[in-house]
Amino acid sequence: MADVITQVGEAYAGSGPEAAHVNTVLGRKGGPVETAWATALATPRLGHTPFVAVLRPDLPAKPLTLFVNKAAVVPGDHARLTWGAAQAGVASGVMWAVADDLIDQGDVDDLLLIAAVWVDPAAAVEAAVYENNRRAVRDALAAGARRAPPLDEVMAVRDDPRNPYFGLPGLT
Repeated sequence: MADVITQVGEAYAGSGPEAAHVNTVLGRKGGPVETAWATALATPRLGHTPFVAVLRPDLPAKPLTLFVNKAAVVPGDHARLTWGAAQAGVASGVMWAVADDLIDQGDVDDLLLIAAVWVDPAAAVEAAVYENNRRAVRDALAAGARRAPPLDEVMAVRDDPRNPYFGLPGLT
């Protein structure tokens, strides 16, 4: 990562309300990612409180990872799943990426990561929320490291966009 200033990744994992959609921004301390990281941490909004993802209390993931929730946290199960299973999945997924050499172990103290995480307010299955966020974070970091997807893959579907919330039959 020595010559890359910022890596941006995106990934989905799972299906239904327990599915995870994660966006990652990884960059060096002293650069624009540090400014974004610190600004986001210092400016929470109602329902959106960025926090450092931890594997256990006092044991943050490395690189330090700012968990930014994309869905406003709803008290009750949604809050528990966001701050519990999703956070644990994000922290584990980051360390999985380090173990897989997607992030060089020697660089972890010089990097900062922002993980924007969707937890559906209808989610209910804790183990699925954990595992889907774990996989999505690892896959988003892999995509950022590869600069994926390749442009030809994106161009091939430019007239037929689809996602879990949109897709028009016969759209061309």
